[in-house]
Amino acid sequence: MSKPNLSSKQSLYPLTGWMLILESLLAFVPVVILGRAINWPQSLGDPATSMLPLLAKSEAAVRTGYLFYLADSILFFGVALLIIRVLSNEEANSNGLRIATGFGLASMIARCLGIIRWLVAMPALATLYTSSTTSPATREAIAVVYRVLNDYAGSVGEVLGVSLFAALWLAIVSLKVLQTRVLPRWLGFFGMVSATLLAFQLVELFGVDLGAFISISVSVLQLWFLMTGIVILRKQQ
Repeated sequence: MSKPNLSSKQSLYPLTGWMLILESLLAFVPVVILGRAINWPQSLGDPATSMLPLLAKSEAAVRTGYLFYLADSILFFGVALLIIRVLSNEEANSNGLRIATGFGLASMIARCLGIIRWLVAMPALATLYTSSTTSPATREAIAVVYRVLNDYAGSVGEVLGVSLFAALWLAIVSLKVLQTRVLPRWLGFFGMVSATLLAFQLVELFGVDLGAFISISVSVLQLWFLMTGIVILRKQQ
């Protein structure tokens, strides 16, 4: 089994470190934009009667915020692959890391599916709902569609994409950190805590409303990304 090339390793560490830092910081851009526009994420559970007019009023900001969120979700998979390469020392002999790669891909796909509703379906519903030619009966039907679509896509994106698949990816990666000692052990313990917080969100599948708890768990995840990026950059020096 060949050892990783030194020059390749020298390029892998800086790339991974900076990508981790970018991922950690990019995640807060949609929070700021959407927070100002529609009081996100607290407003995700608001009814269509208040949310759709607000969305129609701030459509440009909402699209911008969710485009950043989409970019962050896609970047997540690239970061997931880079961390796995660092932990495996560029060797592809770990079944656990192969499984982690699959969970990372599943997380990206699920998150993107959840986000797409805010770039396509929700603006269309908001425009139709606020139109002066729309009848009260049609508005009631739109409100039902909004609630069902929001519950379904929200569960796919936030609950499955983040709380299940991302948590499983992070748990495997954190265990690998503890096993390999490629990175400091405290990052492994910190990652396990973060994965646990993400997984706790799964109780929403049983009808428990945790409100904006996901913003806390995701913030802890982004802090893990930031700290891991800094550690990897310093490790290469």
